[in-house]
Amino acid sequence: MTSGSAAVRAAVIDSAVIGIVRTGDADDAIVKSRQIWDAGVGVVEVALTTPGGLRAIETLAAEAGDGRIMGAGTVLDAATARAAVLAGAQLLVTPTLAPDVIEVGLRYDVLTAIGCATPTEMLQAKSLGADLIKVFPASRWSPGSLKDVLAALPQLDCVPTGGIAPDTAADWIAAGAVAVGLGSALTKGPDPAASVAELLAAIRTVRNS
Repeated sequence: MTSGSAAVRAAVIDSAVIGIVRTGDADDAIVKSRQIWDAGVGVVEVALTTPGGLRAIETLAAEAGDGRIMGAGTVLDAATARAAVLAGAQLLVTPTLAPDVIEVGLRYDVLTAIGCATPTEMLQAKSLGADLIKVFPASRWSPGSLKDVLAALPQLDCVPTGGIAPDTAADWIAAGAVAVGLGSALTKGPDPAASVAELLAAIRTVRNS
């Protein structure tokens, strides 16, 4: 299993996409997470709003490795963060600026992606030790506005999440994001695997240009 925040950070950036799974039960979360991995997205987070989410993370963490990273999403506090780490989470993702979750990540050398809505929050999270900045909700932003922020704060590694469509994901990477967060769009449609392949190809094209 890939371990250590530096190695997991490299895997997230290489993947360029974090698949977000938020379902009605743990079994469905496990199925959808495997589908996303199998489609070629190496990093998946199970939102802890999912009933039995920690059980799903524990099951999936045992299958991680060979480019597969297991994360916990919607982590709100230190106690939940520690429980997720003990379940095997290699990535802690929050919807808001949560200093105590950053502290847990630093203590256990687990990567953090901390939710921020403004440049002030982003810089604060970075100063506290956040590894990645989850720009949330990205629907309030645009690739152009993110590019403007990164011109002033190039030290931020941003992961826009929330309201991003597969056909616009590459635009965010072109604007300077290191990855994007995508949810149900990764498992919907007549041929989700083909859609994911197209998404990843578009991101590769942007990165190679």
